[in-house]
Amino acid sequence: MLIIGIDPGLAITGYSVLEESGSDYRCLNSGCIRTHKDLPAASRLEVIHNQVFEMIAEYRPQALVVEKIFFSKNVRTAFQVGEARGVIILAAARCNVDLFEYTPLQVKQAVAGYGKAEKMQVQKMVQMLLKLPKLPSVDDEADAMAVALCHLQNRRFQNAVKGGRA
Repeated sequence: MLIIGIDPGLAITGYSVLEESGSDYRCLNSGCIRTHKDLPAASRLEVIHNQVFEMIAEYRPQALVVEKIFFSKNVRTAFQVGEARGVIILAAARCNVDLFEYTPLQVKQAVAGYGKAEKMQVQKMVQMLLKLPKLPSVDDEADAMAVALCHLQNRRFQNAVKGGRA
């Protein structure tokens, strides 16, 4: 199974393309979509949408996984993340790719085994599960890997519950 994980943001959107083969996970590509702060918001959202759309067209994933917003101290930031999520979800819909969403709590629980795990714990588990030589250099990229891993772990669990293969 091939999936794309996304950690949405207006300034930085993290992404990760993961492949599941048997019981192993492999990162095919990861990084960040960065938008310039001097661009109008609509242009920044267009950049995010276009790059996610192109990524979907290139990799043809079975699923796109996005982190949900559950809480934000800054209302303006919450709206910006929501707008970024919207254009990402639109890209998935336009490409007819199944969309899955997980809260940060669900991601931490699936990847680190504890819903209130610290960022560094999650990053180290991401590194271990993907057999990366070093920790991802940007938090947003690591978060995109974690949300993708969350979906793969959740999928395995659902298959096991249904009596299917993991």
